[in-house]
Amino acid sequence: MTDGRADDTAPGAAGTAGTRSLGRPFGWLWAAYAVSAYGTGFGFGAFPLLAIMVLHAGSGEVSALSAAGLAVGAVAAVPLGPWVEFHRKRPVMIAMDLVRFAAMISIPVAYACGRLGFAQLLVVSVVVATAKIAFRSASGAYLKSLVRPEHLLVANGRFESTTWTATVIGPPLGGAAIGLFGPVTTVVADAVSYLLSALGVRAIGGSEPHPRARTTPVPAQGGAAPRSRIAELLDGWRHILGHPTLRRLFLNTLLMSALLLATEPLLAVLMLGRLGFAPWQYGLAFALPCLGGLIGARLSRRLVARFGQHRVLLVSGTLRACWPLWLAFLRPGIAGIVLVVVVQFGLVTCIGVFNPVLATYRLEQTATDRVARTLSAWTVSSNLTVAAMTALWGLLAALTSPRLAIGAAGLLVLATPLLLPRAAHGTSATADPAAAPADAPEPARGAA
Repeated sequence: MTDGRADDTAPGAAGTAGTRSLGRPFGWLWAAYAVSAYGTGFGFGAFPLLAIMVLHAGSGEVSALSAAGLAVGAVAAVPLGPWVEFHRKRPVMIAMDLVRFAAMISIPVAYACGRLGFAQLLVVSVVVATAKIAFRSASGAYLKSLVRPEHLLVANGRFESTTWTATVIGPPLGGAAIGLFGPVTTVVADAVSYLLSALGVRAIGGSEPHPRARTTPVPAQGGAAPRSRIAELLDGWRHILGHPTLRRLFLNTLLMSALLLATEPLLAVLMLGRLGFAPWQYGLAFALPCLGGLIGARLSRRLVARFGQHRVLLVSGTLRACWPLWLAFLRPGIAGIVLVVVVQFGLVTCIGVFNPVLATYRLEQTATDRVARTLSAWTVSSNLTVAAMTALWGLLAALTSPRLAIGAAGLLVLATPLLLPRAAHGTSATADPAAAPADAPEPARGAA
């Protein structure tokens, strides 16, 4: 086990002991994740900003851009879950990073040629969303094979800390870069970060056994045959919905994430349009509170050790629902910035605690040969729900106002704790003899 200081460090501030404690392969995976996270933070809100500032889009168009990318990308990613499951994970991760690089870099090229249009933003958002789901599925499965079960919460806590650190630093710098160098600057940086991430994943090295397709017995012949394509597609959802605790966590996070993300383009329209905030102010208002996410991620392991995994999920999941409603009272000027910072700080602190604990519990309760399909099913469902809710809230904002739509989402968020599990069920599924053939290859494991 690692000590407290090593467990809670993040790239850029980590000592060599912290990285070595989980092995050199994890260090490269973490570095790849970090560079991608910082690129995403730098490019925070890039598509809405381009749509608003370059293409002069309104609330409906901005919401449609977010919704279409998520929905079509999620549908396209449905067959990717089984495909990722039965392929080596590192090549999949590298390929998905390169796909995202190619798609993102096409935007500044089109802008430089004076050919950037709304249709291209839609296509790129679809491609990026699809590749993101495949990457997440592969990386989650790869992480479980890379670190020991008792280190999963440490690893997920590091990823969560890195995410929030990148979100603190990236958006203000991105907003300043847009003001100094133009609206596509952050898109270029985000694209390059995917390329660097691919190089980091490649640097992990080592061998990775090729996963074998799962089989089902054929009674008439006494042998085994590959499972049907439909059965493989549904395996992830079957596992989630068949597990009492995962099912409630799944429904809770689906609704919570959808309501929060549905209001993101509306907040962009309200702040950058009607209330007249500058891009750097918009970025700063959402970046500073992410220090709370960093604090929450660093506390998650200690809270679990003291109060238990289930209680931490229940309390942090409940507390995070108390904040979004206050964004409906946003006003221009310093008071508005202060309101956003305070509300977002409380929200992301709770999320920072909740997310790594949820990610760890989900991996613990999922057999190794089913992780990619489970993560794919979870992400596909989340993206489809977010897309539907974003489109619906865009319509609601168009019929009423962005402020009223944000308030309605905040009221519904208050009900999401009712979906949280009141009791924990299940044990670790790291080794599930019923889930894989007896001669399934052992997962690759990083150096201790």
